[in-house]
Order: sequence, then C-alpha cells, then structure tokens
Amino acid sequence: MRKVAEVFLLAENRLLREALIRLLTKKSGIRIVGANSYSPAVHHEVIAARPNIILLDSNGLTSAKATLIATLRAAIANVRIVLVDMDADENTFLGAVRSGVVGYVLKDASASEVTATLFGVAAGRAVCPPSLCMALFRGIAQHVAVPATEPWGANFGLSRRELQIAEMLRERLTNKEIALRLNLSEQTVKNHVHHTLRKLGAPNRFSVLEFSGARVERDSSVPESSPAARAS
Repeated sequence: MRKVAEVFLLAENRLLREALIRLLTKKSGIRIVGANSYSPAVHHEVIAARPNIILLDSNGLTSAKATLIATLRAAIANVRIVLVDMDADENTFLGAVRSGVVGYVLKDASASEVTATLFGVAAGRAVCPPSLCMALFRGIAQHVAVPATEPWGANFGLSRRELQIAEMLRERLTNKEIALRLNLSEQTVKNHVHHTLRKLGAPNRFSVLEFSGARVERDSSVPESSPAARAS
C-alpha cells in the first residue's frame, strides 16, 4: 500500500502556495496538514503539524532556510524535505542536497512530476531531475579523499569534526558555506573554526592551506637521520 504523503507547504508567494494546495488536495494519497509563509516562528507550527514531508518554495537556499531545514529535521523524526520550483543550477542543487533535501523539482516541472516526486519521497526514495544526476555524482567524486594511513591533522589532536573543518578551510570555504555543507549553524561552525585554528597553531583561516601543505611535505620527506638519507 502506498504511504500517504502528509505535506506541510512553506511558500512565501501566496499565489504559488494556493496553486499547490489546489493541485495537491486533488490527489489521492496526499494530505495537506498545513501551509504558511516564512516567519521567525513558523517552525513551531510545522513541528506541531508533524508532517512526513515539508515542501519548500524556490526562495533560494539561504542560510536562514538551511538553518530552518536543520531545525525541522532535528525536531521531526524521519521528515523529508522537498524543494519545488527550483532552477537547474548545479551549485544550488548540491547545496540543497548537503542541507538534507531529498526531493528537487524544477520550475518547469508538470503537475504529475510534482506529485510523483512527493510519492517517491514518501516511499523513502530520493528524487531529482535526471539532468542534475551527473552533478551529484561529480560532486561526490570530487570530495572522495584518497585513503591515507593517518589524516594530516592527526598529529595536532584534531577531532573528526575539526579535521572536516580544516579540510574545508583549505578549500577556502566561508563559515556560511561550511554550515550548509555540514548542516550546522554558522555560530557552531565559528566555534569549530576557532578551536581548529588554535590546535593547528595557525594565525588565521587563510594560512591553513600553506600551513597544512608544508606539514604534509615535511611528513612525506625522508628524515635526514633515516637509513635512506645516510645512504644517499
């Protein structure tokens, strides 16, 4: 039996919100449990409705929206997030995936595609346009680290999270970009960055690339006191 999609709709545009409500209420297997625009306290209303799917509009994946997604995912067990009426922009799409979105619907999608996405997500599947699948595979491939016997920051006593932060500092990511990637608040990221830099002894975030690169180079070189060095 197909699982009922209990949907809470968050859309700033009233016309879009009302159009989606009219569309979805006609579909068997979809029940609208609430709808509203964004506000500082809207998460209380969403949490009280206990939806299994939250449908967000295309107002852009801002830091505030990413924080709202993190809040709702933490408060509602197994809730699934769908972004609807989005652009086919790879960076926006990958940012949405990092924030915890499992359904992505483009702005030129048909009504049947919107409902199919909701049913797919309700059934436990992740749904995105085929045109963006390659971006997802490429994004994952670019962040697969080469296996190493020991992380470059292990000698500094960095925790697993601090190692992640250090790697992202090496990528020159901002606190906001790190927060989106790790699904954390910017303040939490700021605290992690502070502790990471202190352990590394790095004077600022911009010195981490040079600092860590020099460390790796030194670690990979042959010590002068080694048998190989004496034999040369």
